[in-house]
Amino acid sequence: MAHPPLQLVDSHCHLDLEPFDADRDEVVARAAAQGVRLIVNPGIDLHHSRQALAMAARYPQVYAAVGIHPNSSGDFVPSMLAELRALAGQPKVVALGEIGLDYYWDRVAPAQQQKAFQAQLELAAQLGLPVIIHSRDANQDVAAILREWVESQSFRRSPLAQRPFAGVLHAFSGDLELAQEAYSWGFVLSLGGPVTFKNARRLHQLVPALRPDRLMLETDAPYLSPHPYRGQRNEPAWVTLVCDRLAQLLDLPVTEMARLSTALALQFFGLEKMELACAGESDGATESGGSESGASDSRASDTVSEVHIPGSQPRRSGE
Repeated sequence: MAHPPLQLVDSHCHLDLEPFDADRDEVVARAAAQGVRLIVNPGIDLHHSRQALAMAARYPQVYAAVGIHPNSSGDFVPSMLAELRALAGQPKVVALGEIGLDYYWDRVAPAQQQKAFQAQLELAAQLGLPVIIHSRDANQDVAAILREWVESQSFRRSPLAQRPFAGVLHAFSGDLELAQEAYSWGFVLSLGGPVTFKNARRLHQLVPALRPDRLMLETDAPYLSPHPYRGQRNEPAWVTLVCDRLAQLLDLPVTEMARLSTALALQFFGLEKMELACAGESDGATESGGSESGASDSRASDTVSEVHIPGSQPRRSGE
């Protein structure tokens, strides 16, 4: 990559997982060198939510989300919400997730997944934290649950309803109809490595119809490595490849795709005032820093272009 680094956000990276144990500091440094100034590490269960918090404490540019993934929800009981609530109150927690439904792996009965999903949605609304949604082979049920949630009185009266965005459909795998309905809920979409796959024709046809100002970038590392690194461990530095491909598909300059996606991510996670350039200068240092999340006063307008990224530099789901 011969161009100067952009200011980018990897909105979904499991930096705490074991594949990064041997070289985590180097992974974070490589990401910083490519302009990745912010990484959000979601939890997949209580243990990994605590690990996500540890990553956020260790690296100034890493923030955490806490939650119980559908494939980890087999032993979910309502009493777990008390610990999730406590974890969500820790510094640098910016979302609740990842949560949702996964009917592909068939590890947990759908009814049990739905129970955990709905309970965590209610908790997120109470806490005023946006949700990171996982949906695999479950878009119909996920949409039905989210639709009911955002239309409920408990949501409408919650602090989350006062934030610009309620959630993100991570690794978006739906169609244009679902995307448009998600926008009406106050949701955004995120896309990662699969958009770079040469045979992802359906996704390539969909992207030009999506709102570029409602797209966040992600890697889902260590999973879903982009082309030309498929089959290797993914890492946050490669979010640049996602940015490049989305810019091509949307017929935008890469600088504009980066600006829009980064501005959106900062607004989504409540980090509009964050000085991204300062975090980038650490190149993976373990000093503390960064802002905590905060609620905005109203729903987002049709553009996030007014959000300024200090120190930005110009540079040009599933298959």
